[in-house]
Amino acid sequence: MPVIKHIISFIENNDEDYVVETMETLENLIDLESLKDEELDVIGELLSNMSGALEVNQAIKNGAEKKEALNNFMKRVQGSID
Repeated sequence: MPVIKHIISFIENNDEDYVVETMETLENLIDLESLKDEELDVIGELLSNMSGALEVNQAIKNGAEKKEALNNFMKRVQGSID
């Protein structure tokens, strides 16, 4: 959650297009055959956090308060794990 909060702050101060373009770059990088499993895990975690941040940002754009949007996202994530 701290990474998602940090990305949300970045989006607020800049633009979500930076995050989208970074995700596209990381998704392209996954195709590199020489990547180690650990590197793929890190890239996957970053993509997951960025995707979550974009989802929370969209909820904020749709009128949810930041704290509410983050809490709702976290509840959905925890519900999918259970």
